[in-house]
Amino acid sequence: MDQPTQQKTVAIYSTPTCHFCQMTKEFFIEKGIEFTNYDVSKDLERRQEMFNITSQMGVPVTVIGDDVVIGFDKEKLSELLNITV
Repeated sequence: MDQPTQQKTVAIYSTPTCHFCQMTKEFFIEKGIEFTNYDVSKDLERRQEMFNITSQMGVPVTVIGDDVVIGFDKEKLSELLNITV
């Protein structure tokens, strides 16, 4: 019997004023995806962590397992999470 697929760890580095960050978070909520949100406008340690991962300061940055998605790319997020758009 197949075991249910366990959800990969999902983290998003975002700012409160970023429209694409909001779209990404709404997409996760709509699809029932649990995620951790890091507000890089206030959390300097997470901002540095994000920069170390991507070498840039643009948000959103979503980390799914070992994969990194920069910006709001619904198709790529769906593919990495194995969900339908």
